[in-house]
Amino acid sequence: MGFYTRHVLPHLIDLAMRNKEAARLRAAWVPQAQGDVLEIGIGSGLNLPFYGAQVRRVFGVDPSLALQRMAQRRADGPLNVNFLNQSAEQELPLPDASIDTIVMTWALCSIPKPAEALRHMRRILKADGQLLFIEHGRSGDRSVVAWQDRFTPMWRRVAGGCHLNRKIDELISAAGFRITGLDTFYTVGPRPMTYTYQGLAKVA
Repeated sequence: MGFYTRHVLPHLIDLAMRNKEAARLRAAWVPQAQGDVLEIGIGSGLNLPFYGAQVRRVFGVDPSLALQRMAQRRADGPLNVNFLNQSAEQELPLPDASIDTIVMTWALCSIPKPAEALRHMRRILKADGQLLFIEHGRSGDRSVVAWQDRFTPMWRRVAGGCHLNRKIDELISAAGFRITGLDTFYTVGPRPMTYTYQGLAKVA
């Protein structure tokens, strides 16, 4: 892991994810979380202000220590936040069926083995629990997909392993989840980078 990945990339990610459109989507989606929450890719903690009083505690997973330090500063308040410094594709140190809500925002794109990560998430989510997700991924427009496939090899190298062309709904469904609500749309910005999946899923 080089200097860029350790010291430069975390600040670029934090800056990029503090845009108004991302904040609007977070504000609309994250407050639905309740009970014990697992946040996949907690990053610099930008979701933390949107958790309501119905959340007992948050387990935040992220492999970046630099981003975790930023999140710890944002967690300075009444919310009980426990940080897990690891990738979500590794075995999560949580019991089976112990989590009420999983929150995943702009994270599945950069997990090296997304199917493994989703398998672990399914294991720890309660039968009546819910996965809340906002992700960018493979467009529904063939012309945009062509650019996504063309850009992704280069984009991954500069954007922390981020894939522009993952089919988010198919990945989630293939891991044993049942998607109960899904909207897809473009947010502000270049179309290959902004095709968004916003949805809810339960254990199938």
